[in-house]
Amino acid sequence: MKFIKWEDLRPGMRLARPIYNKSGVLLFERDSRLTPNAIESVKNFGLLGIYILEPAEPLPPMSEEDLAFERFEIRMVASLQAELERIRQTSRQKGIATIASQIIREYGHLDNKINFYQNLRSKDDFSSRHMFNTAILSAMIANRMNLPVDERLTCVYAALVHDIGKIGSDNPAVFGDESNPDQINRMYAEAIQSLDVIEEAFPGEGSAIKRICNQALRNQMDSDNGIDISGRKMVTGAKIIMVASRYDEKTAMRLNGDSESEVRAIQVFLDHPDRYDPAVV
Repeated sequence: MKFIKWEDLRPGMRLARPIYNKSGVLLFERDSRLTPNAIESVKNFGLLGIYILEPAEPLPPMSEEDLAFERFEIRMVASLQAELERIRQTSRQKGIATIASQIIREYGHLDNKINFYQNLRSKDDFSSRHMFNTAILSAMIANRMNLPVDERLTCVYAALVHDIGKIGSDNPAVFGDESNPDQINRMYAEAIQSLDVIEEAFPGEGSAIKRICNQALRNQMDSDNGIDISGRKMVTGAKIIMVASRYDEKTAMRLNGDSESEVRAIQVFLDHPDRYDPAVV
């Protein structure tokens, strides 16, 4: 299986992964052969490319649970994108609670490991997919840590909006591309500056959500700059988002088609208990 950019796709190539629309409707099944119309659809969806099977490669196994995860992610990310844009434009939201409750219902009570499939993201949905996946991971971590129900919900809310300042950015650091320290610090500064809108968007609980996001972003920024954060106090939600967000960043498919293994990501956390709370890890 290999990643092929859309401009290099050719009719007859075999799909390694299914392709869905934003409503979760299956458009192209795995192992089906690309047609000129299918290639045009990939371009129109904003995908930079897709995974293709080698000519003699057998179809890799993919369970119904894996397929359900993929459909759920695609459908929910489209809803989250609309909500994030509403918050940016009006400082109001009306559907975050619904998205959070569905995440908690589907993945916030699991006792088993899930195959956290990472699709390649387009620039259009890169940040919203990241926040959505961070929210799923945060819900699973909060459940395993037996946090009170209200704390779990606040943590998932925060995960769904913590990087809202990256929406629409053209900073290469946002997409995991090669970037310099100034670009990385500018990415964090823009993300932190945008947090004021959260307090308005969530009347009553906005300050708690903003506190989690602010602590997670500032401490991650400082640790990336080599500053010792081991003595700082952080709310549990911020500790969770630091781990969940960085795990997704490391294991997500970047725009060039690369990603790190989950084993490598976990090893980084274990090697830095001063940055990432061992209980959360």
